[in-house]
Amino acid sequence: MSEKLRIGVIGAGIMGQQYVRIYQDHPYARVTKVAARRLESAQEVATRFEVPRATDDWRTITESSEIDAVCVALPDDQHFAATKSALEHGKHVLIEKPMTTDLGEADELVRIAERSGKVAQVAFNHRWLAPYHQGKASIAAGEIGMPLTSYARKNDTIFVPTKFISWAAETTPAWFLSCHDMDLVTWFFASEPVEARAWGVKKVLVAQGIDTYDMIQAQVRYANGAIATFESGWVHPNTFPTMVDSFIGVVGEHGHLHFDRKRESLEMSTPKSFTYPKTFLSADVFGTLRGAFPSCLDDFVNAIRKGHAPAVGVRDGRRVTAILTAVHESLASGGETVRVPALAGE
Repeated sequence: MSEKLRIGVIGAGIMGQQYVRIYQDHPYARVTKVAARRLESAQEVATRFEVPRATDDWRTITESSEIDAVCVALPDDQHFAATKSALEHGKHVLIEKPMTTDLGEADELVRIAERSGKVAQVAFNHRWLAPYHQGKASIAAGEIGMPLTSYARKNDTIFVPTKFISWAAETTPAWFLSCHDMDLVTWFFASEPVEARAWGVKKVLVAQGIDTYDMIQAQVRYANGAIATFESGWVHPNTFPTMVDSFIGVVGEHGHLHFDRKRESLEMSTPKSFTYPKTFLSADVFGTLRGAFPSCLDDFVNAIRKGHAPAVGVRDGRRVTAILTAVHESLASGGETVRVPALAGE
């Protein structure tokens, strides 16, 4: 493919704007249309990043013969319809995490994507962080022996569900945060998840009129006998020195791995605050966004141009949705153990 890939971005929020900016800087891609629920939002983003067209109807992107690939950057529970339409109309698709929040939808997307022959990548961008990739390589090489357990947490400040996103009541911290960790740990373990149980607390956010969990802790058992605990929450006070406290530990037969991303190598104090600025996923370097997230988007384009499978495909996305489905069924039951559903027909 010699010409630039024509990309349509669906969603003009926090992540959608990142997609647009990154692809407008890409040597082999350009954004030709952006969609948002409010036309004014789409037009503002289009103007700022010099995208020629804006719309409030994403179907004009997924059904267009002038679009090669679609980025779905909508809220957690709204990915399915746009992704399905894009694939059925012959488009490559990059889907924001989690792939879907409904297992039936995830199963259908796997079937549609594999039937289409198009590149369908889920944006679990943490896999592009060098420490996680090195950890995977070390485990695969047997350096710590077979993984036995993992503990992973992602805890946001309360700014996130109250100010940063407007749709916190439509999701949970597990869908929003633990999905990243579940993808990483499942990748590390190289084993299928088989059962889960979980407990959660609703108190702080409900009192503010946002009906979602404050904190969730879940345990998942894998087919190889390994077990993992996943903690997610978003009620840390805004005085916490970073928006997210992120940590993963893996214990193997002969060693361990710790990934502590709270500091990311930089601490900073000013008369106003003490912070740990986040730089690894995405940072402006000489006017261009660089880091793991831009690399994730770059590899989507590379997969299309070179005709190979994406690094994180729809089966990976479906696997995380299956774990989280079991987790939320367990939450609803008060902590009962729930089987992680296998892909229908397999």
